[in-house]
Amino acid sequence: MPHDISLITNISVALVVAFAGGLLARRLGLPTIVGYLLAGMLIGPFTPGFVGDIGDISQLAEIGVIFLMFGVGLHFSLKDLWSVRKVAIPGAALQMLLATGLGFGLTRLWGWTTAAGLVVGLAISIASTVVLLRGLMDAGQLNTPAGQTAVGWLVLEDLATVLILVLLPALFGSEGGNPWVTGGLALLKTTAFVLIILFVGGRFLPWLLTSIAHSRSRELFILAAVAVALGTAFAATAAFGVSLALGAFLAGVVLGESEISHQVGDEVLPFREIFAVIFFVSVGMLVNPQYLWDHIGQVVALTALIVIGKAIFTLFLGLILPSTGRTMIVVAAGLSQIGEFSFIVGQAGVGLGVLTQDQYSLVLAGAMFSIMLNPVMFWSIPHVETWLKRYPKLWARFERHATTEPQPTTLPQAEHVVVVGYGRVGEHIGTVLNRLQIPFLVVEADNHRADDFMTKHIPTLIGDAANSDVLTHAKLEQAKALVVTLPNEAASELVVAAARDLAPNLPIIARAATNSGVQRLADLGAQDVIHPELEGGLEIIRHTLLRLGYPATQVQGYTDAVRRDQYHTDITPTEHLILEQLIQSVRGFEIAWRGIAASSTMIGQSLAALNFRAQTGASVIAVIRDQQLISNPESQLTLAPGDLLGLIGDESQINAADSLISRSQASEQSTNQPSAATFAPSGA
Repeated sequence: MPHDISLITNISVALVVAFAGGLLARRLGLPTIVGYLLAGMLIGPFTPGFVGDIGDISQLAEIGVIFLMFGVGLHFSLKDLWSVRKVAIPGAALQMLLATGLGFGLTRLWGWTTAAGLVVGLAISIASTVVLLRGLMDAGQLNTPAGQTAVGWLVLEDLATVLILVLLPALFGSEGGNPWVTGGLALLKTTAFVLIILFVGGRFLPWLLTSIAHSRSRELFILAAVAVALGTAFAATAAFGVSLALGAFLAGVVLGESEISHQVGDEVLPFREIFAVIFFVSVGMLVNPQYLWDHIGQVVALTALIVIGKAIFTLFLGLILPSTGRTMIVVAAGLSQIGEFSFIVGQAGVGLGVLTQDQYSLVLAGAMFSIMLNPVMFWSIPHVETWLKRYPKLWARFERHATTEPQPTTLPQAEHVVVVGYGRVGEHIGTVLNRLQIPFLVVEADNHRADDFMTKHIPTLIGDAANSDVLTHAKLEQAKALVVTLPNEAASELVVAAARDLAPNLPIIARAATNSGVQRLADLGAQDVIHPELEGGLEIIRHTLLRLGYPATQVQGYTDAVRRDQYHTDITPTEHLILEQLIQSVRGFEIAWRGIAASSTMIGQSLAALNFRAQTGASVIAVIRDQQLISNPESQLTLAPGDLLGLIGDESQINAADSLISRSQASEQSTNQPSAATFAPSGA
């Protein structure tokens, strides 16, 4: 009897169609969410061809909601909100109230019920986190004061979304009950759950994941992180009757304050991305194209309210908020769209029977068109700023608080090195470049880490170089080199490919995670590819062989041969022969560096007078003085305190040189010591 594979069929078709839609959207310069929504419409019940099972896909979409909210919680930062509180808190509250009121009024003109109008108003008042961050990254605005204000504004909207999801069932789900009593009870349960998670879970969950991290089992750590996200969300609904979204959000908040938050975010990211795609596909399946066509006037009106209406009254909130004109223009452009949280609020309305599927389709259409138009809004930022400056009195009202905003660190424009990923490897590179006074620019995807870098005055662009257009703002055409230190090899390959397209002649140095990745990165255009695990292993081998008494040149020859094989260096057979002859010619010899102390009798003597070769058999082939290398020094060179001598010879010759150097230093010390006779008793 054949197995029922309907769920597998639905997942497979949804992901394949979503991939095609997302790829098409990127080719057209649109956010991938648009492609996912169109893919959902294609396999939905309102279009011909394959029809996906809405029930199955909706269940998977709930997991997508959980991971979306879990990710929001992980990156939630009261610090970010507090730094822009004077603008973001009153601005977000006023903007949401105005948007809700305008949406409610518009739907009332269409004859919708009060409850439906309120839900739609709330849905269109909430901007998409995904779309906003992507827009700010692509525009190079994420690490500017304007971008940080927009992010803080969005943090408050995220909190408001959580509160809305708590209150909607209380307001519209009670059958015949007093909504105030029901709402109060819901808030009481929610408060109890929040306190338990923050105070009990805040200690237990980080401890649990930290303990598992020390077990050195990655699969257990991934399983634990996923179990925490799903388990907390389920417990929130089963035990306290609050939404899955709130449970997942709080689990993320608790882990976001721990030391392992970055690792949790990295491990959960693939789950979040895949299930979020299924969530957007499930949303698209609910859109009825025929209904939208029949109500095209309503679609246009709602889209205009979201894109133009929200932008205009958000912009003019700057007349009463302590911000600047530039900041408010960026915030207005970023918030002139709606997305995933609007979908979640709309779905809650459908589940409560407040919205019909057709009415929900209208919200989805407004979201899709507003997301498509959002890049245009970011493109218009400098044009709107120029237009407003034509009215000096109006612009002066926006700019009355211009001096209160901190200025961002100036980004290098030319002759700099771009470092993508500033973890432990990238930080070492930055330290060396800084000491050499070579300007460099960091591209970092993690907001919290990027904030730390900027407080240290490290020029930083915030953005995912593998998944946005942030590299276009790194001035790669004028850069001296690009260093890619990302631990994720797939992301490194995307960055290298994009950089090679932007700057065909730019030297690229990339980090590989596997042997096969070395060749792939080289094929994509990286001139130098480094495999840290291979290099670490070779360094261990080198030290081991040296401790076992093998000559340094022989050890170096072996490690060079391994590098040749592993990095697939193109060396001809003739070059191999020359290399082997070179190694054989010096096999058994070592190059050793020995320091000359300030007390040594060698100080002030020339190499000719010391006659190292005659006394020890070793030859002086180099001297390092004041951090400068003097190769093949002349015999008249006089030694100075702190000199480092480069000696070549076999083991016995190097040992003889060591004896000579130590004897000369010891003899000088002995001449400075009082003789035994000095302490002899008188008359002895």
